[in-house]
Amino acid sequence: MPRTVLLAEDDRAIRHALERALTLEGYRVTAVADGTEALAQAHAGRPDVLVLDVMMPGVDGLQVCRELRAEGDSTPILMLTALVETADRIAGLDAGADDYVVKPFDVEEVFARLRALLRRTGREEAGPGGLQGSDTGGSGTEGSGTTGFDTSGSGTARPGAAEPAREPDAPDARYVEAAGLRMDPRARRAWRDGHEVELTRTEFELLELLVRNAGIVLDHSTIYDRIWGYDFGPGSKNLAVYVGYLRRKLDRPGAPQLIQTVRGVGYVLRED
Repeated sequence: MPRTVLLAEDDRAIRHALERALTLEGYRVTAVADGTEALAQAHAGRPDVLVLDVMMPGVDGLQVCRELRAEGDSTPILMLTALVETADRIAGLDAGADDYVVKPFDVEEVFARLRALLRRTGREEAGPGGLQGSDTGGSGTEGSGTTGFDTSGSGTARPGAAEPAREPDAPDARYVEAAGLRMDPRARRAWRDGHEVELTRTEFELLELLVRNAGIVLDHSTIYDRIWGYDFGPGSKNLAVYVGYLRRKLDRPGAPQLIQTVRGVGYVLRED
């Protein structure tokens, strides 16, 4: 079955050109001209991936992204933007987008990023893997509701979600642990010093990779390949943004950072 793409772009020339290119690439494309129609199509039939222009009249791409994430929709989202400032890109990530392409773009880059997002979706079904060991922690499906909080990228709790639970005391082979962190990849839950930490999908994958490889310096390219399936190059801020998110959730005042930066190389999880 061909992968389905919902494309929302108000520029008619770009929309038609991208729709044709995606169709020739083998995707089944639904193309719309605004955010309102994008939401309607997303609700009518869930696509495999969304491609959203940021700046559209009325309901823009960021609003579409926020609305879908608030509903618990975890469909991968690629944003198209003419805004090149880092703050603008961060706004898209904060809204729940998985990746972005800056206009003007090469269509081959769009294809590559879509392939990366779809690989991530396939890898989610089997659980994210680490560099060490063969146990990936089970087959929990994203958005199954087992965590009690939103793993869709928005970081907001689902209606009726229970309070974060204390970690279980009994040891279990399904957990991965390091530096005071315990993670359950099957249930997609994490604890720091016995207290549950609410993580988005990307945050969980990144932290699990670091925990499984505690004490090992992972370079930027390796992390990008493992988490996003695509190396965005030296100018990308995606990784730094998500490391910042994790630090804000994990670090304690006056204590050393768990995730340490190795300048010019990458990141490592260390206890001290």
